[in-house]
Formats: sequence, C-alpha cells, structure tokens
Amino acid sequence: MPFLVPPAISTTVHDHITDGIRAPSLIRLSDNVVLIRFETLKIYAALGAVRALLADGTVRPGDTLVDSSSGIYALALAMVCHRYGLRCHIVASTTVTSTIRVQLEILGATVDQMPAESDLRLDQGRRVDRIHQLLRAGTGMHWMRQYHDPVHRLGYAELADLVRLALPDTRLAVVASVGTGASSAGLIQPLRLHDPSTPLVGVQPFGSVSFGSERFQDPEAIIAGIGSAIPFGNVRPELYDQMHWLSFQHAMAGTIGLMRAHAVFAGLSTGAAYLVAAQEARRHPERTLLVIGADTGHRYVEKVFARHREALDPDTLKPTEIGSLDELAPPWSAMAWGRRRHPGA
Repeated sequence: MPFLVPPAISTTVHDHITDGIRAPSLIRLSDNVVLIRFETLKIYAALGAVRALLADGTVRPGDTLVDSSSGIYALALAMVCHRYGLRCHIVASTTVTSTIRVQLEILGATVDQMPAESDLRLDQGRRVDRIHQLLRAGTGMHWMRQYHDPVHRLGYAELADLVRLALPDTRLAVVASVGTGASSAGLIQPLRLHDPSTPLVGVQPFGSVSFGSERFQDPEAIIAGIGSAIPFGNVRPELYDQMHWLSFQHAMAGTIGLMRAHAVFAGLSTGAAYLVAAQEARRHPERTLLVIGADTGHRYVEKVFARHREALDPDTLKPTEIGSLDELAPPWSAMAWGRRRHPGA
C-alpha cells in the first residue's frame, strides 16, 4: 500500500480556547455515513446564546449566568463566561464527574452539585428547584434555561454552514440524540433552507418523556445528554422524521463498536447515534447520514468503556419497527415520526 500524505492541518492561531474547540472532526465511517465529532458540541449553544444576550443588553460583563447541567453544557458555559468576563454558577447533576467539576472550579465557576440520586427524574427536578431558590434570593443571576430558551439554537447556524462547506452537493440526513433539542433544531432548520427534505432522525433512551417512553425504566440508562426526565421546551417534535429508542445495552454496543471499528473514543449518545445511523444508512443509500458526536468518551470510562468485554455485537442488532407508541418496547424500537407534534397528530 503506497504511503499516503496526510491532509494539511489547520494553522490558525485562536484568541481563546472556545474558538479552538469549536472545530469538529469529520470522519467517514462508511460510504454514506459521516461522523461529525466534537470535544464538546455545546460550545455552539453557549457561544451563540451568550453573544446574543450580550448584544441585546440582557446581560453585561460581570453578570452571573446560572444554569443546570449534566456536564458538557456546564463546561462550555464556564469557558464562554471566562472569555467574556462573566461569572458562572452551575447547578450540577449527580452525574457530573470530578474531572468536569475540577475544571469548572478552576475556571471560576461556583458549583452546586446534587447529592447522589439513582432516579434522574428527581435529580433534574431538584436542580430546577435549586435554581428557583437562587433566583428568589435576589442574587442578580441570569438563568440561561438551556432546556427551554431558543437562544441556544442560534449558534448552530454556523455549524450548518460548516457542514455544507465540508459536504457540498450532498444529500444529507442528520442522526442525533435528542437531549435538550437545541442542537437538532439549530442544525436542521438552516440545512432545510437548502434542502427541505433533509431527514432528522432522533435517538432516545427508554424512560425519556420527550417522545413518550416515560413508562419504561432502564436501571442502567444514563439519561442525561440523550433524553429527558422532565419536559424540555427546546425539543420540537415536529422537526423529526424518524425516532429510535434504545436500551443502555444497545447504546453501549454502539459506543464500544464505534471505537473497535473506527478507533473513535466518543460518548454514549454518539455510540447510540452511530448504531442508528448504520441501520438508517442501509435503508437510505441515496443519502449521507451525518452522525452527531456530541462529546468524547471520558465521562463514560467506568460505566461504559470499562465494560467493553460484555458489549453486544452491534452487527447482530436491529430495531423493531412500530406504528404507534402503544407498541413501544425495549430494547430497540423505531418509528416513522413524520414531523408531527405527537404521534396522534
């Protein structure tokens, strides 16, 4: 095999780390599957939101921004606050690792971390209650409301431009974990300005309220970053064409499979989206499936990667196709959502 000269690397010198980590890596996984992998996808949400709030005078340098987070948004917001001379207060999920917490503290953020809680519904609810307590105390904080404020979608228009530049004249389909909903909405809407037919495929864990699987319990599921235990205003069901619900074991299979097959160390939501994209790519060979890789795998080392020997073989897995939420069942269900606000619409 001849020696291949590697492509040129960027020589841009950035003024702040937030510009450096915005740039994703695009990796072709197969003929029609491309992974767009980030150190932290939510830098786009935090940058876009804070810039808009500063521009319209809602916040000013020296103000304190507060929000609830399971980890990667907290770090992104703390970095953006560092850049723009803002204070940062994070009400952190029980799932926030010590690695992330230490970084937040060094960046100058104050951190309220919720006590250990196996029920993430209680964890998310408790975090919101804590923010309300802070606001009632008159502490001069601006609540970022990443789960509800559409300002968090604005920064993803830049990402859509980057995607179109990297994959020109390509018929795309986007595969992404739903999470807060901001990245999916912020990316798909500008892409659809150029191709209204661009499909959006959402990935959910069982137990999430966003797309009707809250009656299920998956004791091992790490719901943060993929689904929601409480309703999120930024989730817009009418934007999604297809929905997949995966068990933790299937998401883990995708995550470990991605690293084994492609040497990509990425988070659980990325692994789940990768598993779904492989399935969708077979059904839609005419499109290039763009898989959103929201973060690296570091916060999943113990709960996912250390268990690699027990991971299922992703090539043996396939979804059960369902026609309504009444048929929804673990470990993997798929449904044509059809850009409806809810499946009965």
